[in-house]
Amino acid sequence: MRVIAVVGMSPKPERPSHYVSEYLKEQGYTIVPVNPGHKEILGERCWPSVADVPFPVDVVCVFRRPEEALTPILEAIAKKAKAVWLQDGVYHDEGELMAREAGLLVVSNDCLMRQHSRRG
Repeated sequence: MRVIAVVGMSPKPERPSHYVSEYLKEQGYTIVPVNPGHKEILGERCWPSVADVPFPVDVVCVFRRPEEALTPILEAIAKKAKAVWLQDGVYHDEGELMAREAGLLVVSNDCLMRQHSRRG
């Protein structure tokens, strides 16, 4: 899984969505920013939603409040992503169940950068 759509990615370097994405990009992953308020982040074209990304993505990584997580989860299912990763503090029981039933790997309330860096 090499192509990661980052929902809620911020252009502000101090925000977790930015520095986690920057770390993953440095590790060789393709980062696809998803934020309707920006045209480009980290030198990559920004898309308004996962549904708008015109190519396949492997992982949909969500940096949104729990009450806003269902839409990107449903878009990940529709896009046939392989996984949904809900970052620290993000969870959505109904959406997670739907994603699992659709065959996606689901991780919630955990940090992708922290887990990746532990692999060494």
